[in-house]
Amino acid sequence: MESVIERIRISQTAEDQLIKLKRSTKVKQWNILCRWALCRSLAEPSIPSPVTIKTDSKVEMTWNVFGGEIADILLIALKHRCHQDGLATDKDTLKQQFTLHLHRGIGYLAGDSKIKQIEDLIAIRRLFIPLSLGRGA
Repeated sequence: MESVIERIRISQTAEDQLIKLKRSTKVKQWNILCRWALCRSLAEPSIPSPVTIKTDSKVEMTWNVFGGEIADILLIALKHRCHQDGLATDKDTLKQQFTLHLHRGIGYLAGDSKIKQIEDLIAIRRLFIPLSLGRGA
């Protein structure tokens, strides 16, 4: 599946939050933490606030690096979420919603005082079950 999102950049604040997460969880790759963050936000029932995010950090990756083997699944999940939220699934909307969900998810993970090691990150996977089953499940 061809992605509508080619490159991913994050804000300096998000980079600082990811550095904190990398230190505590010992997960060294940005892309893995960013995948967790996206899934964490997609599992949240509310729509992310439509704020302007300045992507001014040095962290940048391609969609394929971000998503790895599950890149297509993540794109489908994002499109599904946009559809559920009554939003379009055009390229611009998907890019915007991806950025909002990614940053919200990074904030959620970094702000979770229970995440002190990788096992704590793994333990929150139960939050992602609604993502795979749909909201009505």
